[in-house]
Amino acid sequence: MAEFSIIETYFNRQNKNAVDLGVGDDSAVLTPPHGQQLVICADTSVAGRHFPINTHPHSIGWKSVAVNLSDIAAMGAKPHSILLALSLPQIDHAWLSDFSQGLYDCCDQFGVSLIGGDTTQSPHLTITVTALGWIEQGQAVQRSGAKPGDYICVSGTVGDAAYGLAHLGHPLQQRLDYPTPRCELGLALKGLASSMIDVSDGLAQDLGHILKASQVGASIELNDLPLSETLRYLQHEQRYQYALAGGDDYELCFTISPEHYVKLKQRNLTTNYRKIGVVQSKLGLEFTQNGLAYSLDFHGYQHFA
Repeated sequence: MAEFSIIETYFNRQNKNAVDLGVGDDSAVLTPPHGQQLVICADTSVAGRHFPINTHPHSIGWKSVAVNLSDIAAMGAKPHSILLALSLPQIDHAWLSDFSQGLYDCCDQFGVSLIGGDTTQSPHLTITVTALGWIEQGQAVQRSGAKPGDYICVSGTVGDAAYGLAHLGHPLQQRLDYPTPRCELGLALKGLASSMIDVSDGLAQDLGHILKASQVGASIELNDLPLSETLRYLQHEQRYQYALAGGDDYELCFTISPEHYVKLKQRNLTTNYRKIGVVQSKLGLEFTQNGLAYSLDFHGYQHFA
């Protein structure tokens, strides 16, 4: 089967969003909505590095889209479409069928269209998705806006995906294989959050990116971390290693003023989130437990470790 037959068979569905020209030409063509900016991101996954070799192709397809939509959500933007670059060791029709179904299932749930990309042969299975979204001019939520006194919040629960990776077959593997991009929350935080990032490499490490960009510090109360029941039963050090240093959560970590936090609460969103700490002027990331200083030593995910 040639490249164009693969595209025609598995990746050429009718677009759900407004696209002037989609799959089937040299490039896609979009008309930007009036008064909006393009938000764009890309993420590459390599078999054996970013997911176990035997991961089900449906979940690979889902996650390839979800991790990019999470980045779009972290800017407060509305996701619109994706591009897919797929490198395959060989043509496996059963794999392609399940992979494309997982990709489209995620696209359908979050109102996104596949509008183009590329396929090629390679010794290693490699998947690169580029996601596009729109946001009103000047409204993108950046990492650099955190201010002393802001609350630090995180959505969902943290550490589940890392636990699932370490305990394949456990129910929490579902959180590893099928992350949920927090698009609703991201949109709601536009105009309210002072800074935001998605948690892909560990909560502490990713929060550190906000602190560095904003030139501030933070204090995190460990008892306030949102944890699943499985993690709550672990010993403290192990629990915090998963929750603070485990990757692949794809939750949103954001800072928000106390006044805007009240406004956010009034919106009654379906996505759960919790205040876990406070931004402070003193640089560095500190931890407390029951209000007392607590020392931790760990490192988040390293792409070139």
